[in-house]
Amino acid sequence: MTGIKPHQNKTIGEYHRFMDLPKPQHPLISVIKFEDIKRQPEDGQYSLINHFYSVALKKTFNASMKYGQQSYDFDEGVLAFLAPNQVISVVYDKNEKPEHSGWLLLIHPDFLWNTPLAKKIKQYDYFSYSLHEALHLSDKEEAMLASIMQNIEAEYHANIDKFSQDVIIAQLELLLTYSERFYERQFITRKISNHTILSRLEEMLDASFKSDDLPTKGLPTVHHIADALHVSPNYLSRLLKVLTGQSTQQFIHDKLIALAKEKLSTTDLSVNEIAYALGFEHPQSFNKLFKSKTHLSPLAFRQSFN
Repeated sequence: MTGIKPHQNKTIGEYHRFMDLPKPQHPLISVIKFEDIKRQPEDGQYSLINHFYSVALKKTFNASMKYGQQSYDFDEGVLAFLAPNQVISVVYDKNEKPEHSGWLLLIHPDFLWNTPLAKKIKQYDYFSYSLHEALHLSDKEEAMLASIMQNIEAEYHANIDKFSQDVIIAQLELLLTYSERFYERQFITRKISNHTILSRLEEMLDASFKSDDLPTKGLPTVHHIADALHVSPNYLSRLLKVLTGQSTQQFIHDKLIALAKEKLSTTDLSVNEIAYALGFEHPQSFNKLFKSKTHLSPLAFRQSFN
């Protein structure tokens, strides 16, 4: 995709024109069947920046898609959430005719203006997940979400009245809440892959805290760890919340405090020396974190062993 300038779609109408679709029935919200998209991409690829939210329920999709820095080849029954102003790149096999099936829901932020959902939608972490962290649906879940999308479509195709926006907003909230539930289910049911991530995280932290470079490199950050594990930061924190009840930052801090306790109880290193060895630039920061986790200062903790 190198060298391809992304096409900007500031409105849903512009997206419809770019994809050779009929004019949208509503300027701020649209439900599209992927089968209806007729655009043939030049050279088998294109790149987009949409200035609105997208929810894609893809049943068949014989192409690869890149969202942010992650690529993904879609299988059946996958739900992906795309935030506004992100680069989306699609690559087709030039020797195959593009095949789509499923549903695409487009929501312009202006449609949500002055509603509680305008703020709430930004709190759904899955709009910042990578595509390889998309939601895999059972047949029942897929049918349920497709039905909600069709209800939204039916509502804006009907005569618009003063209740229309409220009805559509309610349907959107229902779809997003069900998606939150289904992600929770996915974190629980995909135990092997999720526990593999947890094991790799623990190994990474153990290696980092034992490294001689820790005093110069500093503490590992959530973003650095997520990049090394090839997951998005929000996905990693959500995964850990389900598996351990802690966010990534809390998980790192607990590992750190356990190591600090070991050094305080088994070595003669000063508190300042331990702080520097654990990657803290300022001992005061170490003291504050230790006390917040143990309700004791490092010195008081050490003295409790004597």
